[in-house]
Amino acid sequence: MMSSAPLAERMRPKNLDGYLGQEHLVGKKAVLRGLIEKGMIPSMILWGSPGIGKTTLAQIIAETVDRPFYTLSAINSGVKDVREVIDKAKRKDMFSAANPILFIDEIHRFSKSQQDSLLGAVENGDVTLIGATTENPSFEVISALLSRCQVYTLEPLNKEDLEGLLKKALKEDTELQKRKIKLKETHSLLQFSGGDARKLLNLFELVVQQQEGEVVITNELVRSIAQQNIAQYDKDGEQHYDIISAFIKSIRGSDPNAAVYWLARMIEGGEEPKFIARRLLILASEDIGNANPTALVIANNTFQAVQVLGWPESRITLSQCVTYLASSPKSNAAYLAINQAQAMVKEQGSLAVPLPLRNAPTKLMKEIGYGKEYKYSHDYPNNFKAQEFLPEEISGKTFYRPQANSRENQLKERLKALWQHKYGY
Repeated sequence: MMSSAPLAERMRPKNLDGYLGQEHLVGKKAVLRGLIEKGMIPSMILWGSPGIGKTTLAQIIAETVDRPFYTLSAINSGVKDVREVIDKAKRKDMFSAANPILFIDEIHRFSKSQQDSLLGAVENGDVTLIGATTENPSFEVISALLSRCQVYTLEPLNKEDLEGLLKKALKEDTELQKRKIKLKETHSLLQFSGGDARKLLNLFELVVQQQEGEVVITNELVRSIAQQNIAQYDKDGEQHYDIISAFIKSIRGSDPNAAVYWLARMIEGGEEPKFIARRLLILASEDIGNANPTALVIANNTFQAVQVLGWPESRITLSQCVTYLASSPKSNAAYLAINQAQAMVKEQGSLAVPLPLRNAPTKLMKEIGYGKEYKYSHDYPNNFKAQEFLPEEISGKTFYRPQANSRENQLKERLKALWQHKYGY
């Protein structure tokens, strides 16, 4: 019989040397490691996908700097709980030279009032806040609190990291050592866990527990057990990222029936309405763009309406927006254009701005040619004058290519009429 503590908990590292991945943060010469080793811990937000070590890192920090450690989950904590923990931390701090660490898991689920209740304690140094979030903190953490925190982005674990974790568990876990286990294949373990180390270890343990005698881990064995017991190792049971992926792909694929079904799945699973609305805002530009510019307007209005209406009424507004976006013409031309332009900037570096395009607020700047030969478009027929707006080194480069839909066909014809060969496509 295996220990009552799950394998993921038994394998949780106690120090930075045993911590998996995140070399850019806690590697030998990384900035966060340096702060931890010096005991100079700022309030911070740890941002990254589930199961990549946010909670573990917070615990290691507290252990390394030897400070009291308080933890709250934003899912089931209110303003009262926050204030109680802060009061407790203040009382304890009276007898300690170091202020306590307050860890808040899923801080993006805190309301504005809950986040406001943290401000004074963080600002006064009564606690050092470590918040963990799977969502972009720029959207989910109030600006006053965000300005008092460093944001550290945790990167997804790669295949080598995860396979190394499995081998480490086999080598070091005392419970697994009691069994004869051969790790023959890992593809299905990695596939079902989706890069989440906690899910990976829980699934691995589940497979082992359901076998008698010698265990040979194969893809087929893992698939058969995972499909029957998915809720046992995915305790959320909501398949959060898989469902949002299906939702986005259904809208992109112009299938409103499927899109509204996945919307219903998210609603019934308790998904945050703002999370859904924000994804629709992104999709309106990334997948529809100039094929139907009204899509962005509707998505933005939906985002605003969701915040005003709340549940359950906003489900109707979301449904209206989802079915509209799914039924709309699609284009990713704007998305491709900015990707290609950014790639060009990274490749070419900071190219000089052509002299005619430079700002010339002083007499000296004008004398040395800033703004000279620039043609003011509104002084010419059709408010247009052909001239070069790109740096000389990339003159003639095309980033935006209108796609085959009625709106962008109009844009394409206009650009061709104005620029002729330059925008001949």
